[in-house]
Amino acid sequence: MTTRPLRFLHRGQVVEIATVPPMTTVLDWLRLQKRLTGTKEGCGEGDCGACTVALGRVKGGRLIYEPANACILLLGQLDGAELVTVEDLAVGGRLHPVQQALVDHHGSQCGFCTPGFVMSLFTLHQEGGGADREAVLSRISGNLCRCTGYRPIVDAAEAALAVPNDRFRARAAETVAQLARLRDDKDLFVADGEGFFAAPASLDALCALAEAHPDATLLGGATDVGLWITKQLRTLPKILHTGRVTELRRLADDGDSLSIGAAVTYAEARQALSAFDPDVALLLERLGSAQVRAAGTIGGNVANGSPIGDTPPLLIALGATVELQKAGVVRQLPIERFFLAYGRQDRQPSEVLTRIIVPKRAAGLHLRVFKIAKRFDQDISSVMVALAVTLEGGRIASARIAFGGMAGIPKRATAVEAALVGAAPADEAAVATAVARLAEDFTPLDDHRASAAYRLTVAGNLIRKALAEIAAGERSSTRIAPLRGGAHAA
Repeated sequence: MTTRPLRFLHRGQVVEIATVPPMTTVLDWLRLQKRLTGTKEGCGEGDCGACTVALGRVKGGRLIYEPANACILLLGQLDGAELVTVEDLAVGGRLHPVQQALVDHHGSQCGFCTPGFVMSLFTLHQEGGGADREAVLSRISGNLCRCTGYRPIVDAAEAALAVPNDRFRARAAETVAQLARLRDDKDLFVADGEGFFAAPASLDALCALAEAHPDATLLGGATDVGLWITKQLRTLPKILHTGRVTELRRLADDGDSLSIGAAVTYAEARQALSAFDPDVALLLERLGSAQVRAAGTIGGNVANGSPIGDTPPLLIALGATVELQKAGVVRQLPIERFFLAYGRQDRQPSEVLTRIIVPKRAAGLHLRVFKIAKRFDQDISSVMVALAVTLEGGRIASARIAFGGMAGIPKRATAVEAALVGAAPADEAAVATAVARLAEDFTPLDDHRASAAYRLTVAGNLIRKALAEIAAGERSSTRIAPLRGGAHAA
């Protein structure tokens, strides 16, 4: 294994770090080591957005700036990227168009959260395309203004988007060239005492390190593992980051299926997954925030086995398969069999989840996906359901129904499925009989998010809603227009 130090761009210069504690966050590096305190610490869990920075990477031949939560992003994840903070925007006493617009429109209240808003809007500004209020609302969904000052912030964003050029665009070609010089096929390995942060460049190297260090933590986007550090105060001395593994970064249409590498982010998979159904597009709009979607990975969402993860119920309903590899041995299994019990998955020590294979939506398949949460944006599900049925002669020929938030794992409602086969979606009595079997499939927990009784009631109502729409042949009969996320197709 040929290794090298951590390298990234900041202020036009290459930063090279040979030794660093593996759990060091970008926020701590900025504030404690570089004394760049414009990036604020709020929630410490990637929720409030006060710590937002921008990461520049070349994707599809273009320089793309994405927002990131510095409080949970580990320093090693910056490898090969450009880091931009709020201090980097103004030059020669002249504010960036986003900063100037916030001044002009009084878009700051107490000001603590303002740097995060600036950086989120900076990434939107770099995309171009002019003023788009819906895009603004989506981009700042991961930034909380505790002073309720959203209207002037949104007004300022629209004004800034009307001023497309800035010095970052002017030097984009130079930045692309600098980032190209950072790219290589060497494995990143930064040791600190007995611990290390490693980011292998190939699957073979990752599997070899996992085999040699079965106690190491596999890291995707850090949207979950980051909280182990900041909230659970766990010690993770050995970290294996999947973000540089070429094979795990592959997103491909394989003809009859979609292959999603485990290190593909939500943002990168969004267009391909949204093509399955408008409900999927809306789900992905509500999954976390722009910061979370830019960092979090589909593979990580599956591998951590959370009972309230957003993508597993969808992937189960679509009949997805997971692929795992260890020491050159590759195996595949239906995704619903991967989840064994709360906190336990069918993954052996040192085994790496490499990809998720999603069959293309078959002709005649009806899909509905509903997420119940207390907020539209960036909230954890109380109940989530993905329902996929096929009809023959007006009756249900097959059904796959998966829930999140109803058990210790994402889980199929097999008793409900069996009861629905042969029934007509419009047969209320048959649907009621099937819904009554939810109690055979699930014994939900009571917690602060929802009671067991609430979960069972809502789960039943979501099945009724989905089947009523399928029977009617369109969605408008049950939908209230979403705040965002686009129109609902039939």
